[in-house]
Amino acid sequence: MHIHRTYRAKIRNHSQVERMLDLHGWSASKLWNVANYHSRQVWDDTGEILDDSDLKSELKTHTTYKGLHSQSSQRVLEELAEAFNSWYGKRKNDSRANPPGYRKKNYYDDDGNRVHEEHPRSTVTWKQKGIRHDTKHNHVRLSKGANHKDHPRDWDYILVEYEARPEVTVENLQQVRAVYSKSKERWELHLVCKHEVETPDSPGNETAGIDLGICNFAAVAYSTEEADLYPGNRLKQDGYYFPKETAKCDDSGGSEATRLHQKWSERRTHFFHSLAKHIVEKCIERGVGRINIGKLAGVREDENSESKNWGRHGNLDLHGWAFDRFTKILTYKAKVRGIEVVDVSERDTSKTCCVCGREDDSQRVERGLYVCVSCDAAFNADVNGAENIRLNINNTESNSESASKLDEDRSTGWLAQPGVYLHDLSHGFSPRKQVVDCKP
Repeated sequence: MHIHRTYRAKIRNHSQVERMLDLHGWSASKLWNVANYHSRQVWDDTGEILDDSDLKSELKTHTTYKGLHSQSSQRVLEELAEAFNSWYGKRKNDSRANPPGYRKKNYYDDDGNRVHEEHPRSTVTWKQKGIRHDTKHNHVRLSKGANHKDHPRDWDYILVEYEARPEVTVENLQQVRAVYSKSKERWELHLVCKHEVETPDSPGNETAGIDLGICNFAAVAYSTEEADLYPGNRLKQDGYYFPKETAKCDDSGGSEATRLHQKWSERRTHFFHSLAKHIVEKCIERGVGRINIGKLAGVREDENSESKNWGRHGNLDLHGWAFDRFTKILTYKAKVRGIEVVDVSERDTSKTCCVCGREDDSQRVERGLYVCVSCDAAFNADVNGAENIRLNINNTESNSESASKLDEDRSTGWLAQPGVYLHDLSHGFSPRKQVVDCKP
């Protein structure tokens, strides 16, 4: 089994390579801005969003494209295409959504005339064709963009000496990212390596189901008749704080706005990794060998493939959370512990009673409470959805198994009183008093 791991490394010869890394960081910002302008023009004229292949074809001869190695330029355009697609999805439910901003900061004189324009140092990614790795001396050669070769005989690479943590072995290097830290005022390397690891044995034969949602980011139901809720309190707070702070910035693409976006992204990433780690640890404790997780379409779209409208605040929360990113992180962390993660349909899981199987839209009386008029059961609505996902009620191959489980005289206490875990920036997830209400 192959896995990818990213290691941070200090640049030992920083003073020697700083200027050249600066030039490439600025070039990445300029290419982003050129591609951004072109994408906006196409959107205004046609109402269409360009994908990365369109951008690459259109801009491969542009002078800014030659500011980076070809694969590095391609990565900038891929990131921009991803940002525009994210914006396009968000604007369906939030008319206030803005397209990706430009990466620049403008300075004006007392009369309001622009006198200077500054580009922030964007992250630059080198893929395998742009990398030469010397494992013996901890050197990595990063290919220069054609625009940054001073003369024909100039070196066509940046020779960077790095220092990783003593316990880290850097080998099978797949990608190198040069990331500028504004707080430290220096560059660092993120080294992405591919490792082959032995596939571990499954922790057991139990199963779990995960329902992703708005109020509770994740609800987990286990075949051991246990359930956990993970409110998105931290994500919700950040989702309101950072956009407001960014809106106060004079330039949406300036250094301060970029710093806020980066910090917000880092905090989301920390939340996702902490949550995935906590769920995997709980699965191991309970002997879980398989996790069913609701397909993302169930979160974003209704049965007619139309985008769901969760209300103004709900839409802001939803689109600020990368459900797909969390699923990828969870799948990776589970895989290295021998746990299989499977996407299953969410259709009807929120309106079907997981105890008796009755299907009724009116049984979910409010967002946090599910009441079944048939079996007179009352329990947490998100846990009910998670349990139906665990049972995979829409899979015809498992219908007989699910039906037999639904017919059992099952206890519902664990469905009504799940464990609740809140996220803390310092300690990760900690238990909170068990509640039925899903509000964080």
